[in-house]
Amino acid sequence: MSHANNPDLKNRLRRAEGHLATITRMIEDGRDGIDIAQQLQAVIKALEKAKNVLILDHIDHHLEEIVGPIPREDRDRLAKLRELAKYL
Repeated sequence: MSHANNPDLKNRLRRAEGHLATITRMIEDGRDGIDIAQQLQAVIKALEKAKNVLILDHIDHHLEEIVGPIPREDRDRLAKLRELAKYL
């Protein structure tokens, strides 16, 4: 699957855009710094999750491109590596 067609990636990036637009409005409205910091943290988390989705998608795509279709038993082992990658 192309990154452009990955709905999870697009949704996460749209979520980050929404948070960022909210932050801009909050600053313009003179909102409290703690509220703004919380929204900034939400943007950072959304972008980190989007990055993770992009990296895993990229690995999956190019791995199969190189080695061909991956058998089911190997997919299960690969899933464990994907799980581990969340902690990067």
